[in-house]
Amino acid sequence: MSGFSFEVLQRDGAARRGRLHTDHQVVETPVFMPVGTQATVKSLDNERLRQTGSRMILGNTYHLYLRPGHERILELGGLHRFMDWDGAILTDSGGFQVYSLSDLNRIDEEGVRFRSHLDGSAHHFTPERSMEVQAALGADVVMAFDQCVALPAEREVLEEAVDRTTRWARRCRDAFGPRRRHEAGHEQVLFGIVQGGLDRDLRERSAAELSALDLPGYAIGGLSVGESKEELHEMAAFCAPLLPQEKPRYLMGVGFPEDILAAVTAGVDLFDCVLPTRMARNGTLLTHDGRLPLRNARFALDERPVEEGCPCYTCQHHSRAYLRHLIVSGEILGLVLGTLHNLTFYQRLMEGIRRAIEEGRLESYRRDFLQRYLSNEGKVD
Repeated sequence: MSGFSFEVLQRDGAARRGRLHTDHQVVETPVFMPVGTQATVKSLDNERLRQTGSRMILGNTYHLYLRPGHERILELGGLHRFMDWDGAILTDSGGFQVYSLSDLNRIDEEGVRFRSHLDGSAHHFTPERSMEVQAALGADVVMAFDQCVALPAEREVLEEAVDRTTRWARRCRDAFGPRRRHEAGHEQVLFGIVQGGLDRDLRERSAAELSALDLPGYAIGGLSVGESKEELHEMAAFCAPLLPQEKPRYLMGVGFPEDILAAVTAGVDLFDCVLPTRMARNGTLLTHDGRLPLRNARFALDERPVEEGCPCYTCQHHSRAYLRHLIVSGEILGLVLGTLHNLTFYQRLMEGIRRAIEEGRLESYRRDFLQRYLSNEGKVD
């Protein structure tokens, strides 16, 4: 096993075409990671997940800690073996879910006390506890425990969160190390998370303090939590160049195609979002001509595939009319086929982005894609 490394293969302006090496998978970047919250990308088995082109997924520390428990997963060989996924895995720290899912939580310097959304049981997450749980899960990339603040927020609140995030990142590094070996033998690495809301001074401070810790990679956190798209794009473009040039950059929880394209242009390498899987479960499929709301009655007799030219199983074998029938009937197969298509759409988008960077034409690719995608948004024939 060679361990974790990252290389930038080509640049187009600030955008980077790179390669992320882990002991489980070589991942081409920019990359989109489907969200596998509870050790599964909802509705897909791993064979279908690989068919979409996905090679790296995200697991959720908070949910796996509550059920089935990190000790049990470790006893069963770690998360890769538990879910039989041979690609790369990134786990978040659990912090965002602690803040967003629990109505009863208390944050102090030690950590966060919260009650489970499942049964109301009391729990205490500290940086050290988050590292213990993620070390047991065994993801290739683990995230430092941070304090995420919903926007808009007062500067004093943001400043306190930035300072605490830095202190907690140091504690995570001390407890976990920048790198460690899992019991299964593969290497795990720690990424820090930049906070600061929409305050540029605080973002700059956070990036500088975390960069000084010399971690293997860094994330831009605290966005897509209430700000406008323009603010999101501006802050991603501001934060990316503040992070080390030679290390991967991850924009957390951002997944609309226009947001991904803006962030790639700014120099971001990794993305995750529940958007494609959640939209599929709600009956909306994605095409290069915009969204396809299949519950609409106008698709009841539409014999065309979701998208001409799409290589996914769904488009190769089934019509819009059939998919609409499955969705309005509440059939599980509708969720499976929709998710399969939407994740394939996202991986085709990322493949197109990588090729455009290689050929030095990212800006024209972005312009042409968005002109087609956004101009037809909600109006697909």
